[in-house]
Amino acid sequence: MHDLTGFQRDLLYVIAGADQPSGQSVKDEVETYYESEINHGRLYPNLDTLVNKELVEKGQLDRRTNYYAITDDGVERIEQRREWESQYVDL
Repeated sequence: MHDLTGFQRDLLYVIAGADQPSGQSVKDEVETYYESEINHGRLYPNLDTLVNKELVEKGQLDRRTNYYAITDDGVERIEQRREWESQYVDL
């Protein structure tokens, strides 16, 4: 996860917690967390980065709508990050 931005990590977490969300669903969820509007010019290039790093896969729901799903590597990276964090933060 060290090679991802905080925004990319947040996108990965949202995708991991949903069942094949559309880009719009991911956007809505992140906007709720950030309490501000996320424009498409920021969202989709970052989703593409996650796809290119093979942490997320992208598929088509219909002609206009893509879905995103976490890959096994994405799950592993989240698990590694949480393990690393738990060394420093014990809640």
